Amino acid sequence: MAAGDYYQVLGVPRTASQEEIQRAYRKLARKYHPDVNKDPAAEERFKDVSEAYDVLSDPADRRRYDAFGPEWRSVPPDVDPDAWSRARAGAGARAGGPGYHYAEGGVNVDLSDLLGGIFGGRAGRGRARGPMPGADQEAEIALTVDEAYHGGRRTLTLQGPQGTRTLEVTIPAGATEGRRIRLAGQGGQGMDGGRPGDLYLVVRIDDPRYRVEGTDIHLPLPLAPWEAALGAAVPITTPGGTATVKVPPGTSTGRRLRLRGRGLPGPRGGHGDLYAEVRIMVPRAPAGEERRLYERLAEVSSFDPRRET
Repeated sequence: MAAGDYYQVLGVPRTASQEEIQRAYRKLARKYHPDVNKDPAAEERFKDVSEAYDVLSDPADRRRYDAFGPEWRSVPPDVDPDAWSRARAGAGARAGGPGYHYAEGGVNVDLSDLLGGIFGGRAGRGRARGPMPGADQEAEIALTVDEAYHGGRRTLTLQGPQGTRTLEVTIPAGATEGRRIRLAGQGGQGMDGGRPGDLYLVVRIDDPRYRVEGTDIHLPLPLAPWEAALGAAVPITTPGGTATVKVPPGTSTGRRLRLRGRGLPGPRGGHGDLYAEVRIMVPRAPAGEERRLYERLAEVSSFDPRRET
């Protein structure tokens, strides 16, 4: 669970549009991505931001979060939001009793009593009088950028209290960092005939070729000195296929060249962008005519890179 309210994590009001949520996420992802921000706390902050965006960018998940609050994943899908609110309001502040408590608005609410009020007491303090649904569980799944871009099928082996399980997982196209893939009925076992919980696979992008921020993809673009100085059209391989980067004359190391719509698919259509980050490479040991040309260039050029920076 992300630290704090999801809306507070992204810094947006509860009435924020999907576009406002996406803009806030992109801004924070660029700020806290571990590849950019070396602060030890940045990685955890980035995970919180990604989790909040994953929930609020999905209309169905956002509705449930708005209705049920922090425990929305634990509430069965057939629970009426109004009944939930009434039960929570009537639960009162019975501190000191057994069971799990959480604090909201300064009131301690015993979730066992709260659930008991909704489900006829069958969740109450170990005295189950009917089916009890199983707990939701989480596991991490590492994807390459190509897998995240195209989606597909993956065989996953998990070990847990229920033993070793092999699952066939459908990976949706555009599975960004921190996104949760829901596997219905694959979580904890229910009690007294209750339905099993769900398993959520948390996506982690692990690909040495690329860096991903939200739906944007970054990759290095090695250039020869003459390509950077004179300009060039350079073919590159992207997750979506081959593309051509137009390098303007006078390009220096560190410049980012954007290819619109070449990033990961977005959750509601469209694609992010791809950024080719320039790295000028020089021959390790120029010899012969190549060396003489470099020497001649040094003689005739008035360019001083230390004065240009």
